Amino acid sequence: MAPRSSYSDFLKADLGGMIDALGLAELQKHMVRARWLDQVLWMERRANAARDRYYALRLTTIVGGVILPALVSLNVSDSATAGPIVRWTTFGLSLMVALTAAVEEFFHYGERWRHYRRTVEWLKSEGWEYFQLGGPYRRYKTHAEAYPAFAGRVEEIIQRDIDQYVTKVVQEQTETKSDKEKQGEAKPAVP
Repeated sequence: MAPRSSYSDFLKADLGGMIDALGLAELQKHMVRARWLDQVLWMERRANAARDRYYALRLTTIVGGVILPALVSLNVSDSATAGPIVRWTTFGLSLMVALTAAVEEFFHYGERWRHYRRTVEWLKSEGWEYFQLGGPYRRYKTHAEAYPAFAGRVEEIIQRDIDQYVTKVVQEQTETKSDKEKQGEAKPAVP
């Protein structure tokens, strides 16, 4: 079985080769690699890591949540040896289910995965349109002519990504702060 990084290595080599073949000045090729390709590879890794964490946490929560009722329904009160084992297993599994659900709720790996995947696919699509001089680049005759438009569009995508991230983080912090304030207001004052 091929190592997991093989797709990332493939992308780097394949897209890097395409960048080399473009009729751009060396500085422009360097900038395409440093800004566009680097972002594609970074977001690809981040999307995969978030997906893996999300799947691990969700599967643990789901499988544990299915097994728990079965363990609880076992009538082991007559057994001196099986009773404590089942009770401790049930306790440990319920704790694990609660922890995995809480970790996913806190880190939002599912949302992160979808966010990174959407952005990396958008960046890839932009790159393909540029390489083929299609879409918004079809009016240009050469990649060198289209380069300023491509660089600008890549920066817009990256800026949107940053804005979405910051908006979500700020929104979550504001909601958390607001929830804490509401809880504080609901508590009776202690003299």
